[in-house]
Amino acid sequence: MNAQTQPGREALSAIERLTRKVADFPAPGIQFKDLSPVLADAAGLRAVIAGLAGFAEGDVDLVAGIDARGFLLGSGVALHLDTGVLAVRKAGKLPPPVFTEAYTLEYGTACLEIPADGLDLAGVRVLVVDDVLATGGTVIAAVNLLRQAGAVPVAIAVVMELDGLGGRAAIEQACGDIEVSALAPG
Repeated sequence: MNAQTQPGREALSAIERLTRKVADFPAPGIQFKDLSPVLADAAGLRAVIAGLAGFAEGDVDLVAGIDARGFLLGSGVALHLDTGVLAVRKAGKLPPPVFTEAYTLEYGTACLEIPADGLDLAGVRVLVVDDVLATGGTVIAAVNLLRQAGAVPVAIAVVMELDGLGGRAAIEQACGDIEVSALAPG
């Protein structure tokens, strides 16, 4: 699926039409792109969910949504694909035991977690979903975390890929040949 398919065109149109641009946030010189209006619009949300689901490469058994907007998107994509959804949580939100993966942010480090008990992820084919791809650190951590649990991440789908931050290249270097797809440039 790409922007040339009907779901891709509809999603791109909704993103372009509804995304709120905020100058000088969170710092001077940065234009923040707020997807809240896209997700709050029923037709926009439906188009984004269909577009993200279109990136599922072959059969997937599970959709993993990254904290926090990835939860919203992942749930919709999972319903669209008739699969389950797994919330990839920030550290400290799940009871033990958990699988944990640390990653570097521009201002420090953080961790993502998934349950280490109650789920058998061995060999499960996973579509990883998030709202925005920037530097790639969060997505790389999610892929590593899923692999640690025995899952097989097969594709990564995001609503928007921010230009010039190197996220796609970082993912390709760290994760190998997992397909990375975005509905819109940022």
